[in-house]
Parts: sequence; structure tokens; C-alpha cells
Amino acid sequence: MKKLTLSKHSLKLTGLVLAMSMASSSYANVTEQDILNDQITAGDVVSNGLGPRAQRYSPLDKINTGTVDELRPIWSFSFGGEKQRGQESQPMVKDGVMYVTGSYSRVFAIDLATGEELWQYDARLPDNIMPCCDVINRGVALHEDLVIFGTLDAKLVALDKDTGKVRWKKKIADYKAGYSISAAPLMAKGMVLTGVSGGEFGIVGKIEARDASNGKLIWVRPTVEGHMGYLNGEENGITGGEAGKTWPGDLWKSGGAAPLLGGTYDPKSNLVFFGTGNPAPWNSHLRPGDNLYSSSRLAINPDTGKIVWHFQTTPHDGWDYDGVNEVISFDYQDNGKTVEAVATADRNGFFYVLDRNDGSFIRGFPFVDKINWAKGLDENGRPIYDEVNRPGNPADSADGKKGKVVVAAPSFLGGKNWMPMAFSQQTGLFYVPSNEWEMDIWNEPTSYKKGAAYLGAGFTIKPINEEYIGVLRAMDPKTGEEVWRFENNAPLWGGVLATAGNLVFTGNPEGYLMAFNAKTGELKYRFQTGSGIVGSPITWEKDGEQYISVVSGWGGAVPLWGGEVAKRVKHLNQGGSVWTFKLPK
Repeated sequence: MKKLTLSKHSLKLTGLVLAMSMASSSYANVTEQDILNDQITAGDVVSNGLGPRAQRYSPLDKINTGTVDELRPIWSFSFGGEKQRGQESQPMVKDGVMYVTGSYSRVFAIDLATGEELWQYDARLPDNIMPCCDVINRGVALHEDLVIFGTLDAKLVALDKDTGKVRWKKKIADYKAGYSISAAPLMAKGMVLTGVSGGEFGIVGKIEARDASNGKLIWVRPTVEGHMGYLNGEENGITGGEAGKTWPGDLWKSGGAAPLLGGTYDPKSNLVFFGTGNPAPWNSHLRPGDNLYSSSRLAINPDTGKIVWHFQTTPHDGWDYDGVNEVISFDYQDNGKTVEAVATADRNGFFYVLDRNDGSFIRGFPFVDKINWAKGLDENGRPIYDEVNRPGNPADSADGKKGKVVVAAPSFLGGKNWMPMAFSQQTGLFYVPSNEWEMDIWNEPTSYKKGAAYLGAGFTIKPINEEYIGVLRAMDPKTGEEVWRFENNAPLWGGVLATAGNLVFTGNPEGYLMAFNAKTGELKYRFQTGSGIVGSPITWEKDGEQYISVVSGWGGAVPLWGGEVAKRVKHLNQGGSVWTFKLPK
């Protein structure tokens, strides 16, 4: 069921859009080529990350270090109602319309010229949904005349781009078992690909590919070894290992490994990249072994769903470090040769550069100041554990109820969490939103029960420094050098955008949209949006003018899970709005 609401001006505007859609070729559908070319076609934003590789880099340069101080807001659109909480979306822009999601699985179409609502879709969510990390949604996918997004009750919904009416809807998983969807879907080769959330409830992670035009299932790839994959309804082999091979007993049946953040696509290698979440339960003493394919990056053939290669960043994860963070394709020169690589900054505090064709380890290095769970990485990129800092086994305690408490850094919210970094083709640097925090963590006995939290651990998150938690870092992927940093009092929880104007845009929980000199880190601009920014900024061009948009609305995992950190940010106001900026004529 859905609820469609229109403002009193929306009927006229919607009619106008429909008429122009039929009368003008400028209101064209979003094609596969549009998505592949998204990074180099500056007039729209039709993919999550400004291109399927999600480098979040734009060639636009009218807004630059010399002009950005003149940037002005031209409109702000409110999501309205009482659902002002946790706005983590990246907007899309196509033919004069912005498509953006809000918390509680809502979608809005907004007139770019005026900031007025064209239509709104509200998913009718059941009362007993169980999202682990707030009621957020991170955006839509566009395909032909469809706007596609996932819901907190684990459905995939396709809406008509002109009216907001449902064209198709598919149930991806059972929300009563703890499944949900919050990531923006990935478009590749006419298919819409989505993962699932729910690793804290002992679900079994999976990635599904569906025909974007009608939602028909093409393939499904579970992300815990031992579970069967399917292609066109036929068994397509298990995920690369026998049941129980790297899991003890039956724990693989509730193994977690949720690919909760969505994926990226590299057309040249024809690979989609997804990260997977924590193994379940958190108590690692219950599940000795590497626990494949949890806390890993997976490269998958989009035609078959086959795992081509995997790289596990935290084998036998005992700290909830996951491996879900985005995988970004990029090329660089080394001794006159082009290296085709991917980069990923993990919650465990290490930055990895891998060969994108076979997943082989090229280099890895810390990108946060404090890591104590591992002493470093070996020649294959496998962590060298410091077992002193693994949470203790409750079975070793006198009463069997609580294992040894350790202080581990980073905290489970990560050196970097979901918030996407950007790669600048101009500077060759990655701009990484990161956080400096640690945690007290201990293990407890637990057992699986459908739909119940499945942790077997307790924790308290603490800041490492009094002056700051968040750090925006410019990192050189060839050397591991931190080129510059910007320190922020509150944790950084929003995405980053890099442009050819030698600028890096991001926002902070204090509410500021900020722009930095991409080479030096000098703060060149900031604007107060009224609520914390935990979304991802975008840029596009229309009639020769460059625009910047960002979603504002504090929330997400930090105020829910943050312990002592949550106390530091408890005064921040929630909200829900989109701001759009440009230079004055």
C-alpha cells in the first residue's frame, strides 16, 4: 500500500511536467548510457556517487576557490511532518526535477526552478520494523521512467517519475526476521541491484539483481558461505565454500554479513562491488574461523551473480568492524604503467588499495590516528591481531556471564562508517570523512532467536580527544600520506563531493555545509543549514550556472549508539530539508 500526497500547487506542476514529458524530447528517460556517463555529463545527476564507480567527482569548475565565497542559497525544501530525523540521502537531478528520499521511506519530487513539491510518496510502514541504525534512507536509483528505492520493511518499490504512482513493488525479505533496506539501489546493465540490512538480528546477507523494468528476479547471491545462489530460478552453486567450512556448527545459518550499503559498478572490468557486514553474533568466541564472507569486499559478475574475487578486511571479526564501506574504482600511474585499482576505507581503521580485476592486495595503511586491535597488516593485507585487545570469552569468567572488557580503537562505529568518501581526478587524492573514537567492549552469552537482537556483546563508545572527534582527511592512495586534515568537534557522518574547481564539499552535525581547498585543506566557505548534515552533497549545471545541493537533518547511528559521544551531540536539532545553492549572476 502507498500514500500519495500533493500540495495545492502540485496538480498544476505535475500536469505541466506530464505535458512537457510528452511534448519535448528534453524530458527523456534515464538510459543505461546516461548512468555510465554520469560523471562527465554535468547537466544531471542520475546515479549514486555521480557515476557508477561512485568517485563523487565532478568536472564542473565555475564554483571554485576564487568564487565559492559568493555561494548563495536559492531555495530550501522541507520534508515536513513529524518525521524530521536522520536524513542521509543523496539527491538525483534529471530534466528540471530533483528526486530525493527522506527518513521513514519517503520519496519527494521537487521542481528545481522553484523548490516546490511535484509529488510525494510515503511507504506505509508496519509498526514493528526493526532498523538497527535509525529510520534513514540513502537515496533512489533512476531507470528509464522509474524512480526505484528500498524501504525499511525490506521492499523494493518502483515509482513513475512523473506522478509518483507505484509501477511495481517486490518483497526482498521478511522484516519480521530483522531484514530492512536503507541503501540506494545500484543500476547496472538494466538491472537494479540491492543488498539487505539486519546483521544485528542474525539474518543471512544477500544481494539480489532484478530486471529494473518490472522487478523480476534474475539472480540472488547469499553472502554467507553455505547458502545457495540462484540464476533465473535455477541453483547456481553455493557462495564459494561448503556449509560450516569457516563457521562452526550451524552458525552459518544465521551468519549476518549483510551488504547494507549498496554497491558500485566498474564497466571496464564488468564487476559490481559490494561490501558485507559483521558476522553474527558479535561474540567471536562462539564462531572460530574466518566466517566467510562477512566483513569482506566482494567482486561479482553482474551477468551471473558469481563471486569473482573477495577480500576480507577483518577475518573473524570480533569488534563489529564490518566491511561494508564503498569500493571506488580508480586508475593511477606507477613506473609508467597504469594500475587499475579499487580503494576502500574500512571501519577497522585501515585504507586498502586492491587490484580491481583480481582483488590482490597492493597496499594498506592506517587512516586514523589510533588502531590497537591489530598491530598492522601482513604482505597479503591480512590483519596481524593483537589478541590482548580482542574482547574476552565469557566462558573464561567465573560466572560465565561477561568476558574480559577491553578498550578497542577504533570504536565499532568505525574509523569511517557509511559516509562516502570522494576521489578527485584533479589531485589524485581521496577525501575521507573519519572519526577518532574508541570503545569499552565485552562479550556475553547469546543465542539466536528470529527477530531478536543477536549481539552477545556490550559496549560504550568514548572520544579519544577532547577537542574533536571528526576528521576530514586528504589521503594519497599511492603513499598512504595524510596530505591535510580538518578537525571537527562532533563526529563526521555525511558524504563528500570533490570538484574540478579545486574544492571539496561536505557537511557536519553542527549544521554547516563546508567547502575546502582540495589541495591545501583551507576552509573556503560554510553555510548554516539549521540541522546536522549527514547526507551527501551533489553538483550539476543548468543554463551555464553551477548548482550545489545537500540534504540536512541530524540523526543516524551516532545519537542512537554513541554512548559518551551521543552525550556530546545531544543538543543538536533534528530536521529534514534540502538546500540548493548557486553563485549570483
